[in-house]
Amino acid sequence: MNPQHVFETHRERLFALAYRLLGSRSDAEDVLQDAWLRWQGAAHADIRDPEAWLVAAATRLGLDRLRAARSRREAYPGPWLPEPASIEADGAPGPAERLQLEQEVSIAFLWLLERLTPDERAVFVLREAFDYDHARIAALLGLREDHCRQLAHRARARLRDGRPRFEVDADAHRRLLARFMQAARDGDRDRIAALLHDDARLVSDGGGQVAAAIRPLVGAERIARLYWAVARRADDRVWTLGRVNGEPAILQLREGRVVTAMLATVVDGRIAQLLNVMNPDKLRAAAR
Repeated sequence: MNPQHVFETHRERLFALAYRLLGSRSDAEDVLQDAWLRWQGAAHADIRDPEAWLVAAATRLGLDRLRAARSRREAYPGPWLPEPASIEADGAPGPAERLQLEQEVSIAFLWLLERLTPDERAVFVLREAFDYDHARIAALLGLREDHCRQLAHRARARLRDGRPRFEVDADAHRRLLARFMQAARDGDRDRIAALLHDDARLVSDGGGQVAAAIRPLVGAERIARLYWAVARRADDRVWTLGRVNGEPAILQLREGRVVTAMLATVVDGRIAQLLNVMNPDKLRAAAR
């Protein structure tokens, strides 16, 4: 067994697992580094199933980091949003190293997973995203199988109300974002409000590093007034459509750097939620 080859074979899967657990690209990469160090020091001759060993190590390391992160996120300045794994402008070819699974999880869904306890999140991710059965999850986490079933049931119940009722077509999603981008760039309050649900919500994560609302903004008229005010200020930002974790997004760039990644949850043809990732630390590593 070549330890490095085995680890690299499973790297994409381990990253996808850690990223779903933590909602942070940088934390997921740290988990992979720690898992690699543990793998280097393991007695490989005694390991019958390297993938199971690595998944167990990554899950436990991710859980430890998640439990520590929860207190930090509670003290975070303003709303905390997940860190994108990839940000790309439209028309740019995907990098060769882009992970296959990272496109399958949206920022909105990762944010929804924050409702779960660490154990609920681990069980849900292993069951729903990786199709592990409850017996395997129980053995991996050191829990009883019936307890894992209860955790999975509670996780699905917690997430049920927050998920959109229907998946929106990607082309329709892009067209709606393009219309919103033009209206917001023009500061056209009526057009902006018409594209939003009356109780739409805007959440911005500046991480205390850039100007951003410290509370969610609720209501189509309030959001429209905000973008009207922003459009009245002279600004050198360039607006463009792009992709965040493979999902359509609006990007704002300054001097070629992404300064805002905006994602929308679309329900019944209008925008129900806008998530603005503005923290430079969360944008720097993911931008292509």
